[in-house]
Amino acid sequence: MTTHVDSEATPAPAEDFLNRPATPAQRIQSVLHRQPALSPAIVLVLAAIVFSLINDRFYALQNLSLVAQQVAVIGSLAVGQTVIILTAGIDLSIGAVMVLASLLMSKLVADNHLPGVLALLAGAAVAIAAQAVNGLLVTRIKLPPFIVTLGTLSIFTAITLIYAKGQTVSLDSGNILMWSADTVSIGQLNLTTGVLLMIALYAVVGYALRYTAWGRHLYAVGDDIEAARLAGISVNRVLLSAYVVGGFAIAVGAWILVGRVGGGDPNSGLNANLQSITAVVIGGTSLFGGRGVVLGSLIGALIVQVFVNGLALAGIDPNYQVLTVGVLVIAAVSVDQWIRSVKS
Repeated sequence: MTTHVDSEATPAPAEDFLNRPATPAQRIQSVLHRQPALSPAIVLVLAAIVFSLINDRFYALQNLSLVAQQVAVIGSLAVGQTVIILTAGIDLSIGAVMVLASLLMSKLVADNHLPGVLALLAGAAVAIAAQAVNGLLVTRIKLPPFIVTLGTLSIFTAITLIYAKGQTVSLDSGNILMWSADTVSIGQLNLTTGVLLMIALYAVVGYALRYTAWGRHLYAVGDDIEAARLAGISVNRVLLSAYVVGGFAIAVGAWILVGRVGGGDPNSGLNANLQSITAVVIGGTSLFGGRGVVLGSLIGALIVQVFVNGLALAGIDPNYQVLTVGVLVIAAVSVDQWIRSVKS
């Protein structure tokens, strides 16, 4: 007897599930995963349009110059923070190290009459050495980056306050440390040299991450540290190098900070630690490591400053500016979680 088989009741082969067309959500997720800086870039453009409609002074070149100058310090720190977060780490001490380096540079010139170039190199050496300490504690003693940098945050802050003795340091405009405050005119747009230094820093680190073996190893370690180790990557060396590169970015930020405050101030950059993390997270870099670009961190820093500036021009209470930044951070992390969940 011939048995009739209902073709509609037959389970679909596995190939059919694999070949199903992607849903709109999956297609969006795929694009955002390939281009981490895309979503923050869209937010930045939309924010600029909205604030320009609220107040036509937003697009004034003088205001745009101010936004760029206010981003320079945090934007530089965000480069170092990005490199570290890409390894699935985090640095809570990055702002404290910057303040220490900037104060050291200023005091060596003002109090010890050291040439500006040597003071700059000394400050950079301290920043890199401080970050190397963080890196060694993470790689050699195997302490979590959060705990390490939380501890060194207090240590470097205390060293700065003890060294400063409650005093600020003022420098003359002719010193090389103040060069970062010089104005460069591009048409009718006036930028400081510090802004150009920040842009150069992004270009160098962005190129290294995208086109060098070091950059590929960094992403591999952040994505899956055990797989990277099995692939023959020297994980500890890569992790340590991330903190050292972060120290270099801190040195640039310290130089820019000296120009902005006119010397060394132990109370400057009090919130720089969290602000740098905020810029990186809003810029699309995953806190879980392995995904992100430094350009996104620059966009993230710009988003924060554009919101602060735009809300100020609109006459909004400063407390709402802080609230807005908090909402942006939560939204950025939520998008990252969504991208990962859809991908899985």
